[in-house]
Amino acid sequence: MQPTRRLALAATLGACALAPFAAPAQQAYPSKPVRIIVGFPAGTGPDIVARLLAQKLSEGWGNLGVIVDNKPGAAGLIAASEAARAAPDGYTLMLGETGQLSIAPSSYNKLPYDPARDFVPVSQVVTADFILLVNPQKVPAKDAREFVDWTRQHKNLFMATFGAGTPGHFGAFMFGDAIGIRPEAVHYKSTGDAMTGLFGGDVQGVFASAGLAAPNVKSGKLVALASTGAERTPILPEVPTFKEQGYGSLVFNSWFGIVAPARTPADVVAKLNADIVRALRSPDGRKKLEEAGFSVTGTSPQAFADIIAADTRTWGKAVAATGFKAD
Repeated sequence: MQPTRRLALAATLGACALAPFAAPAQQAYPSKPVRIIVGFPAGTGPDIVARLLAQKLSEGWGNLGVIVDNKPGAAGLIAASEAARAAPDGYTLMLGETGQLSIAPSSYNKLPYDPARDFVPVSQVVTADFILLVNPQKVPAKDAREFVDWTRQHKNLFMATFGAGTPGHFGAFMFGDAIGIRPEAVHYKSTGDAMTGLFGGDVQGVFASAGLAAPNVKSGKLVALASTGAERTPILPEVPTFKEQGYGSLVFNSWFGIVAPARTPADVVAKLNADIVRALRSPDGRKKLEEAGFSVTGTSPQAFADIIAADTRTWGKAVAATGFKAD
């Protein structure tokens, strides 16, 4: 055999011998179903947002499958703890909210996760204004000022919340500071329980998301006194803001956004971000979220990280003012 042919044969045999040990080609992300953990029950605002987003992502990924996994309890801390421990491969995500990521670090003595260390922001998805609601059968007020006058006459103010450490909880204290009355926060396990308390007269008011408030206001069951947005919310345009009524300090909202476990590969985060923003820009996806009472955003990972950090400082001051600390 000629030397040239012997060299060629040796090279071929060498390649064949090494082939079984070659690293397998990485599959394009995503190649299997993706799970989105939600820290609140089915039918709540976070659940609605997660399911609409999951549907649009699934369609964009060839109906691969995006599963919404509800893990309610402890104002979202159970879900956040599980998501923080998940494999950083992009197949477990969390729809995080203001309470879990920006309020919890200041309001809990021992937090089972660190929002800044254990998660990488992917994209903010929506924001939601709050509406101050009262039961007209129990509280004869038509706007914020009438409610303030009524509470001063009755001395005690009991405000329902959807859980300790949530924006509605500290929003109630911010309201109390603005009017010079310290409210008593009554924490309920779910939105349904809190609304039952309001209907039954166990509490005088509640800060509910615009989407939750709208059906009850439009049916006449509850009265909307003011919204916490910088501008009137589109779903209840007839409701004036606190700012319009002379309470300029009461401008706050909540947000939901997708985060992934820390150390999720940068290319996976970039892919997720692009696909989430694309889903939010689709006309039908945006319309459904807006009809549910949300303002659609969609941000870069860095912009969402900046929002989380800024709100951590803002809500930290509100928490400190209340002196609240949970174990």
